[in-house]
Amino acid sequence: MNAPAPAEGPGWQRLDLWLWCARLRKSRAECTRLVAAGTTRLNRQPTDKAHARLRVGDVLTLALGDRVRVLRVRALAPRRGPPAEARLLYDDIPEPGPGDAPAP
Repeated sequence: MNAPAPAEGPGWQRLDLWLWCARLRKSRAECTRLVAAGTTRLNRQPTDKAHARLRVGDVLTLALGDRVRVLRVRALAPRRGPPAEARLLYDDIPEPGPGDAPAP
């Protein structure tokens, strides 16, 4: 009998678990559905795999309703803590304004 895949390993964490710990959705099932809907990119590559391996430094692009959020992963989540702790897991990358030049 095969053992279930681990939720994390050395240096990585499942995408759906990290999204839940980062408090981007209320339940882990909602995080899984968000990824499965195909509205998520990991390092500019589309993914619909909730089990995708997320690492520190990765960039997530999430389509959340009529809004797009771009997040850089600062840390993996040891647990689902309070909102203030969850905000330390990522940096919000702001959308460029009309006069902003693209980064080199």
